[in-house]
Amino acid sequence: MEIILYIIVGAVSGTLAGLFGVGGGLIIVPALVYSLTAQGVPPTVLTHIAVGTSLAVIVFTSINSIIAHQRHAAILWPLVRFITVGVLIGTVLGAITAAYIQGPVLQKIIGVFAIIMALQMALEFKPKASLPPPQAPELISAGGVIGWASAIFGIAGGSLTVPFLLWRSVPIQKAVATSAACGFPIALVGAFSYAVTGWSAEGLPAWSSGFVYWPALVGIAATSMFFARVGAKLAHRLNPKRLKQMFSLMLLLIGANFLLG
Repeated sequence: MEIILYIIVGAVSGTLAGLFGVGGGLIIVPALVYSLTAQGVPPTVLTHIAVGTSLAVIVFTSINSIIAHQRHAAILWPLVRFITVGVLIGTVLGAITAAYIQGPVLQKIIGVFAIIMALQMALEFKPKASLPPPQAPELISAGGVIGWASAIFGIAGGSLTVPFLLWRSVPIQKAVATSAACGFPIALVGAFSYAVTGWSAEGLPAWSSGFVYWPALVGIAATSMFFARVGAKLAHRLNPKRLKQMFSLMLLLIGANFLLG
């Protein structure tokens, strides 16, 4: 019965991700928090499981995104290599940081992030290109910060990487493509780190490897990749401004619920 629930969650999250053009983590984490709460998973571990499992799902969904961007030769691989060096360190540190944050507190932190993302999308804020393209030390440092934050929020880092690259004069198409490529190491290292840091945690549901919950991983990954394409097709038929307003409102409500709940 659980696997059916997560197949549905994967279909919904994939459709929304494709529809609104955002990474799945912003949708998967809240969906997992609500579904794990309904299953009676203790609040001490459910938010960590939601984040760790979200990162594990993104390992698979990011592959599709990389392949699509690579077909257009839009990925700046030299930038990816240097950012990944920082990501490897930052993501591990982020997972360790999250392990020391109590579940309810982590949920509130994610709630604040969701509200910030809602406001950013509603106001259509995009940093202007004001500095020259970044060099290796700056890319490594940025990768560390992006990896650390992404591991805490359970995202692939696009909402952080893209603004940074735009600010450093990288064209929007290449910034998005490069960010997508950086999402794979963030998700892979993040999921592994959450599995390790949560290995001996109390209250984990059956079929968990640390903070990675396999029924949710399999169910969501199985359907989210297909339904992301469905959502992308629907997006071309709907008003893009109205879509952003709807998604902003949804994130705002989720963030408020996390803060108050």
